[in-house]
Amino acid sequence: MNGPKIKLARLGDHVRIRTGKLDANASSPNGEFPFFTCSKDPLRIASFSYDCECVLVAGNGDLNVKYYAGKFDAYQRTYIIESADEETLCVPYLFQFMSVYVEQLRSMSVGGVIQYIKMGFLTEAKIPLPPLAEQRRIAEVLDRAEALRAKRRAALAQLNSLTQSLFLDLFGDPATNPKGWPVRQIGDLLESASYGTSEKSGSEGQFPVLRMNNITRTGDMDFTDLKFMDLPQVLYDRYLVQTGDVLFNRTNSAELVGKTGIYRKTKPMAYAGYLVRLRMNEENNPEYLARFLNLDYSKRMLRGMCKSIIGMANINASEIQKMKIPQPPLPLQREFARRVTAVETLKAAHRASLTELDALFATLQHRAFRGEL
Repeated sequence: MNGPKIKLARLGDHVRIRTGKLDANASSPNGEFPFFTCSKDPLRIASFSYDCECVLVAGNGDLNVKYYAGKFDAYQRTYIIESADEETLCVPYLFQFMSVYVEQLRSMSVGGVIQYIKMGFLTEAKIPLPPLAEQRRIAEVLDRAEALRAKRRAALAQLNSLTQSLFLDLFGDPATNPKGWPVRQIGDLLESASYGTSEKSGSEGQFPVLRMNNITRTGDMDFTDLKFMDLPQVLYDRYLVQTGDVLFNRTNSAELVGKTGIYRKTKPMAYAGYLVRLRMNEENNPEYLARFLNLDYSKRMLRGMCKSIIGMANINASEIQKMKIPQPPLPLQREFARRVTAVETLKAAHRASLTELDALFATLQHRAFRGEL
């Protein structure tokens, strides 16, 4: 969008803002209509109070922003924003604007343990209002960019599912062990099981430190948020990971305890005390163990083993090693590892593409609302 600079308008002069009326307990699992709360994903409900095209902004929590057109209901902390004049402001453009403005809202939120936003933060927002045709063009450009990002995320999700399918195809369901593999304890497959360091880490240091947040729910390793520490050489063997080490998250919330990742890099990194390093012996492959521990079956078993400590769930290294596991022959484990490597190569390509698309999308968003798109 080239030409003269677009004037900013007060958002409250061009929209109607309502709030939901219901408590979150009003939801019905099999309800016909969406029920928007402050969570990212909507619940369901049997009846509706609203039928409109709108932008929904969570009034607390992570302050997520959603677009919706149709019948729905809403939680009392949810803001429902409609265009007051569709010849002046189109809702898809409003949604794209709010998706950018939400970062400012997060910095303005107030309150103690639960942060929230006031309606005035919305009404006093300044929104660029180009002609309606230009608003629609901007919304369409950003929608297309978001669609590309969504396809990449969907491809990554399918690749995560593929790894589990490969496991079940080669080894069978461990719950029933249909291929009759000998059943061992996890400890029988290990060279060692060790706790990480409890030393404090910071913004500088000799080694990056892997912590529980560096293991994702799906078992990937996420290196975007790292702390650092120094270690004396005498502790290298004890607190540094090697390629192929399996890292088990022993302490976390009940739904996240037991997250398991495998370290595939060659750069030495330390690992923190809430993780257990499982190092395989020569008769077993770490890819097999890592995927086994990430199966739905294993996660159910692990939740049953948890002990609660001050609101956190915990599984110690001894308990992990006692867990039962079928033991397929090493050549079959290696064949599984070979296939996983191929899947991981594809995932790395998709992640790199998604990173580029995320950067492009952020650039497009900010250019759009500076009148430069």
